[in-house]
Formats: sequence, C-alpha cells, structure tokens
Amino acid sequence: MSITPLMPVYPRCDTRPVEGDGVYLIGESGKRYLDFASGIAVNLLGHSHEGLIKAVQDQAAKLMHVSNLYGSPQGESLAQRLVDNSFADTVFFTNSGAEAVECAIKAARRYHHVAGNPHKTDIITFNNAFHGRTMATISAANSAKMHDGFTPLLPGFKYCDFDDLEGAKALIDENTAGFLVEPVQGEGGIRPASKEFLQGLRQLADEHDLMLVLDEVQCGMARTGTLFAYEQYGIEPDILASAKGIGGGFPLGACLATEKGAQGMVIGTHGSTYGGNPLAMAAGEAVLDAVLAPGFLDHVNEMGERLRGALQQMIGNHPDMFESVRGMGLMLGVKMKPEFESRPFVNWMREGAGLLAVAAADNVMRVLPPLIITEEHIHEFVSKLSAAADEYKAQAND
Repeated sequence: MSITPLMPVYPRCDTRPVEGDGVYLIGESGKRYLDFASGIAVNLLGHSHEGLIKAVQDQAAKLMHVSNLYGSPQGESLAQRLVDNSFADTVFFTNSGAEAVECAIKAARRYHHVAGNPHKTDIITFNNAFHGRTMATISAANSAKMHDGFTPLLPGFKYCDFDDLEGAKALIDENTAGFLVEPVQGEGGIRPASKEFLQGLRQLADEHDLMLVLDEVQCGMARTGTLFAYEQYGIEPDILASAKGIGGGFPLGACLATEKGAQGMVIGTHGSTYGGNPLAMAAGEAVLDAVLAPGFLDHVNEMGERLRGALQQMIGNHPDMFESVRGMGLMLGVKMKPEFESRPFVNWMREGAGLLAVAAADNVMRVLPPLIITEEHIHEFVSKLSAAADEYKAQAND
C-alpha cells in the first residue's frame, strides 16, 4: 500500500469544497453545504467576502513578502489597531494559533528570566485543553491521544482540572511561571470558564507575580460577542494568543502582550520568516474593518441569542438525542445524549443534510457559523438539523 500525496494525518471525508458563497460551501459536484463550522471558527466573515477579497488582491498587486529585517508599515498599522482595542501594549504576528501560543509560552518564561528568576518555568494548564500541535503545545495539553508516539514531552507543564481554582492554587510553587487557559474551551466541548475561575486566576497571578496567558485562538475575535472573550470576565491578561478568525481565512495569528508581559522579548529572542507579511496584514485589517464597524458585535450577540433559543427549542423535540446547549455568542455547543455520539452524527449530517458542524470532546457538536449569519440562515440550519435528527434516529432503529 502506497502513501497518499497528502500526508494521511486527517480523516478526510468525501466533501470536497471548491468554492464559497457567503455562509455556503460548494463542492466539486455543485452541492451546496450550509457552513456552520466556518473552517473551525476561522471564516468569521463567511466565504468570498468582498472587503476581505479586495484587501488581499490589492496588497498582492503591491507586495506579498518582505523580510522582518526591514520596517513594516503594514504590521505597525494592524498592531496599533489591536493595541487600541485591547489590553495589549505590543503584538507579535504569527502564521497560526500554535505559533501564537508558542510565543506566549516563551514570553511568560522570559519574563521571569529577565527578572532574575530563571527557575520559574512551569506553566499550569488545564485538562481537556487544546493549544496546538507543536511539541510545546501538545506538551501543554494533558492529552494521552496527542502525546502518543511523541514522547519525551517538553518539561515545564502542570495539569489541573478546568474551572478548578483551588486545584490551580495548590499547584503553585517556587517554579511556577504562570497559567495558560482558554476562556472557552473549544476542542474540549465548548466549555466557558466561570467568572470566579478566571477572576481567581488573575488574583493568584497578581499575588504571586505570575503571567496570566489566555488562549483565545478559537474564542477570540468577536466569536463570543466581544472582540476578545476576556472582556466578559472583568479581567485583563498579561499575554493572549489569537488566530483563526483574525485573518478571516488567511493564515494569521498574533501574540498580544502588556509591556510587562513582553519585557523579556527583545531583539534576538523570537522571530518568524512569514509572520506579519503584508498579505496577512491586509487580511487582518479587513477583518478589523468589519468586526469593529458599528453594530457588528450587536449583530453577533443578537444572532447568538436567536440561535441558542432555536437550538434549545429544537432540543425539546428530540429529548432522547440532545441534552443541552452551551457556549457564548456564536460559539455554541450542543451536548448529545450518551446513546448518540456526536462525531458520527456530524458526519452523517454533512452527507445527508448538507449541514456542516464540528464534533468536540464531551460528546458535543460545535456550532460555529460565520458571524454574518441572518435569521434565515438560523431557521434553515435548525430546521434541517431537526429533520436530520429524525432521519438519523430512524436509521439507527432499523
């Protein structure tokens, strides 16, 4: 048996998109799919967004890549907008979420190094987290599946149950550098942290001079109804990793930090050949143009409430299959009953009903539509989902 040209690390399905149209993907055969997965929370402006397309096309005609050895007016502009609209004082641009988290881990450790405490290297992370697929980010996640075959892991990570403040507090010792946590766990099953938990971590970080690092790769960039999810918790982090939606589909990530959080990140400590390239910066500017426009976040919150309500009503018609709806904004999860596994149902729904969603841990179906959806799209999704549930149960009973 010969290996495929594309390394076979994904369980690729028969859906093969070749075109996008707003909230729809179109396959090779012309079949249209209602996309409530958004490339796993990436295509927040949907597909073929005119503003995003024009920004990338215009920039491509001028300059696509230039070394970071030179000044970057494009990067300076986007970084300033992010600083102006967040807790941060400075930004490092990356190509992906994993790279943004890597930068955040380095910044957190480097902070203590330059402060004269090089022994403070341990990062406390939380069970069911997902931070990426690099060696550092799989080491940061307490997942036997992701660790399998890749040991030895990188040292310097301690694991605690998510939303367990006392457990996190008990892990603090003289070697602790900080906390790394998702305000809303995505792969872990759309699990929002409690306010008490995140506020407690902030307080512990202040008391022990630790770095509070937030992974907002999936939950950030307007997905939960605010530009960043931390805004809904009454706290500010020291460092934050962003990606996915920040480029609207173009590969882009960012590590945002306060001046304190980045004080160790000086010349020679970090870099990226492609990070902050002009094409990515153009995409990021177009995304910010959209999400910072008056009324955009109001729309996300309104559609989030309408989608949540419609899903909850739908669940009432299928109490044997669905259990509850959870999440924030347009980052929602539908928890399924133990008798029905989310992944096979998501796969069947895609092929049978032309609906795209994403499976997650804790037997949850992630519902992550583009942030531009309308009530008509919500009605179409929930109606087709309900019909698909009926057909799926009938098939299971045959």
